[in-house]
Amino acid sequence: MAPEPEDEIKDEKNPRPLDEDDIALLKTYGLGPYSTSIKKVEKEIKEMAKKINDLCGIKESDTGLAAPSQWDLVSDKQMMQEEQPLQVARCTKIINPNTEDAKYVINVKQIAKFVVGLGDKVSPTDIEEGMRVGVDRNKYQIQIPLPPKIDPSVTMMTVEEKPDVTYNDVGGCKEQIEKMREVVELPMLHPEKFVKLGIDPPKGVLCYGPPGTGKTLLARAVANRTDACFIRVIGSELVQKYVGEGARMVRELFQMARSKKACIVFFDEVDAIGGARFDDGVGGDNEVQRTMLEIVNQLDGFDARGNIKVLMATNRPDTLDPALLRPGRLDRKVEFGLPDLESRTQIFKIHTRTMNCERDIRFELLARLCPNSTGADIRSVCTEAGMYAIRARRKTVTEKDFLDAVNKYGDIWSPESPDSPLVFSLTAMLDEKFSSSLAANWELYSLAISGCSDINFI
Repeated sequence: MAPEPEDEIKDEKNPRPLDEDDIALLKTYGLGPYSTSIKKVEKEIKEMAKKINDLCGIKESDTGLAAPSQWDLVSDKQMMQEEQPLQVARCTKIINPNTEDAKYVINVKQIAKFVVGLGDKVSPTDIEEGMRVGVDRNKYQIQIPLPPKIDPSVTMMTVEEKPDVTYNDVGGCKEQIEKMREVVELPMLHPEKFVKLGIDPPKGVLCYGPPGTGKTLLARAVANRTDACFIRVIGSELVQKYVGEGARMVRELFQMARSKKACIVFFDEVDAIGGARFDDGVGGDNEVQRTMLEIVNQLDGFDARGNIKVLMATNRPDTLDPALLRPGRLDRKVEFGLPDLESRTQIFKIHTRTMNCERDIRFELLARLCPNSTGADIRSVCTEAGMYAIRARRKTVTEKDFLDAVNKYGDIWSPESPDSPLVFSLTAMLDEKFSSSLAANWELYSLAISGCSDINFI
């Protein structure tokens, strides 16, 4: 009896699984009569080749060394002894440039001048006029191009690691930060704005003001912010013993700066080398004046300065030479004055940000108690307050510690401050924070009125 169509449909939906005989039969499809023997022989050949390589060694892919059986140590040692070091020369001129018959005039110091060709490992595009090159001692052929000769002390002036100071760590200098960013960051990030207006961006900034007002701190924040090469120079580093050494260091400094895509050069304490020229009759400052004249020439001389921004800092701007201060060399003069009440309060908050202080410390009151003080003075007050807490074996700094620190640093007090006459609120003094101790209230009151001739109570 033939199966019904319904049974055939059920068999197609649920096929019978393959058994071992079916799988063995499927594996024989497409195989020749000697396929199994061939696979066995191939496996034996691979195992035999592996044993041979393990016995004699193979070429290492990491080092590129040949097999130890092929080493010839005697010949290699002899070749190394016969290989002579290269000699340093300078390429003064290129004859028939951009042709196959190009020749190069080199000057080997204290020997002679030669017209030579290129070695096998050098491309004609690698050699330029005035470049230092390495030549062999037999035919004086150019073997390698060399970098420009720069004093190691100049190379060490480059700031490799970025400082950990940001613009938020510079308190009381909001206007100065804006002026600095206009000169440094805006031309680098948006140069098209200056191109559309047809003006050249300012290239030099002079930061001047009393010591401790944040001039160098702002320069460190600029170094942290920008990705350009930052070179830090202290003015006294350019004062050298021998004649011409300081000017040579300045030339190499700007030569290294021009080799960068963008560079910022910061001269700290520039009054050490930028003083006004005068004749003392002895000639003791002649070398310093030569160094200053080289800086003046590099800033705005015959050659273009390039994409180099120059920052200078000093606390004696009256002693600088007028040729150094003229527009074109230093386009902006940024004054760092003494911080006002709001700025001192901000500086107190910045320095106590990482300190373990108690809550509700009145930083504005502490700022009023420190008139005519700089950011460095306020930092010393915060450090001394921490020392008072350590002496008392406490883990937090209280407002009483800050008051004692202010009382100790009495040299920062000045009744002639712009904040005098001081205006104190009697309610602020007698609040609940000090109402528990009459002695504490009286100490704060006496500290507030000491040195002030005019007190207004509200």
